[in-house]
Amino acid sequence: MEIQKNISLKPYNTFGIDLPAREFLEIESVASLQNVLKLENRPKLFVLSGGSNMLLTAPVEALVLYINIQGKTILEDDGKTAIVQAMAGENWHELVMWSLSMGLGGLENLALIPGKCGTTPIQNIGAYGVELKDVFYACEALEMSTGRLRRFTAEDCNFGYRDSFFKREGKGAYIITSIALRLTRTNHKVSTSYGAIQSELSQRGITEPTPLDVAQAVIAIRQSKLPDPKVLGNSGSFFKNPVIRTEQYTALKKKFPELPGYPQNEGMTKVPAGWLIEKCGFKGYRKGDAGVHEKQALVLVNYGRASGKELLDLAHSIQDKVRSTYGIDLIPEVNII
Repeated sequence: MEIQKNISLKPYNTFGIDLPAREFLEIESVASLQNVLKLENRPKLFVLSGGSNMLLTAPVEALVLYINIQGKTILEDDGKTAIVQAMAGENWHELVMWSLSMGLGGLENLALIPGKCGTTPIQNIGAYGVELKDVFYACEALEMSTGRLRRFTAEDCNFGYRDSFFKREGKGAYIITSIALRLTRTNHKVSTSYGAIQSELSQRGITEPTPLDVAQAVIAIRQSKLPDPKVLGNSGSFFKNPVIRTEQYTALKKKFPELPGYPQNEGMTKVPAGWLIEKCGFKGYRKGDAGVHEKQALVLVNYGRASGKELLDLAHSIQDKVRSTYGIDLIPEVNII
């Protein structure tokens, strides 16, 4: 067990924020993780995965556990569906493409989402009309207080919109070590109605898309409007799309006729946060090296040397303007550290 001291976390967060961790340990097996949890007088722990959903605003005064447990396999396959297991340190997009290469469908709409597999249930990641919960089978997680491994079903995870048990009651209590997903081998149910997928497929002359066709369309769309974190620091969508009462939406629609909305359950309507931010004048905005992407207002970017504090200040300015203009509160999707 080699604990490093005063390690820069710049390579470990997609915003590229250069702040140090007091201590740093790479975890490559469940057993090594259990050994850390058994340490007497262990220091405060900070669990880090792909660093794709966080904004660092201060040095991390803790032992950072960088979860890099590798491995993926097909656990079960009855010819119609298959259960795929991926360890927490596996790259999510690589898992998507691997599953497609194995002839399995279900993850295609979630292609090119940054991050690692272990964090996907926490956030209930989603894109283009599909969420992780739609294919989720189970996950295993270590209980930090005991070091015991526990299995969580989809019901146990209590998934919501960009939300789960692990962000509420279980926050900080578990470290996910692997996930298992139920994917289709035959009779794939591709989802092409959300966003520009159908248009992209039409441009390619595809009328009966396979899961791989959908994934390639999603990749092309994302690459056309979202910055590559390796080139321009960002964490994808910074805010959740707000879900408001339909009565409030109807009233706003009278004042702002172009306001888009998508009906949800129980008298609620989802409003695109990117639209709100753009209409408030922030698309392409830049102050120093902290800015809003020129093609997607939902994405905050680090042009090089922005601090986490500067990006957070920008996020607060956006929240204030949207609230004063539309009476809607934007909630960060990114974890503020």
